[in-house]
Amino acid sequence: MDSLSTGTLSGAQKEELMDQVKQQIAIANAQELLTKMSEKCFKKCINKPGTSLDNSEQKCIAMCMDRYMDAWNLVSRTYSSRIQRERNNM
Repeated sequence: MDSLSTGTLSGAQKEELMDQVKQQIAIANAQELLTKMSEKCFKKCINKPGTSLDNSEQKCIAMCMDRYMDAWNLVSRTYSSRIQRERNNM
C-alpha cells in the first residue's frame, strides 16, 4: 500500500500535494476565463460568422477581451483581499 491510501503523508508529501492541487485549480480558472470570455465576446461582437473577421469585429473582440480581463482581475483582487481580511479577523 502506498502512503496516500493509508492516509499517512509526510509534511513534504502534503505540501507537494497541495501545490499540485493549487496548480490544477489555477489551470481550471484560466480555462474557465478563456471559455467565458470567448463566449461572451463572440456573442457581443460577431453578427454573422464567416471565414474571417472584419476590422470592426477585430476591434470589438480586442476591446471586449480587454474589458473582460480587467473585470476578472478586479474581482479576483477584491475577492482575495476580502478572504485575507476575514482570515486576519479570525
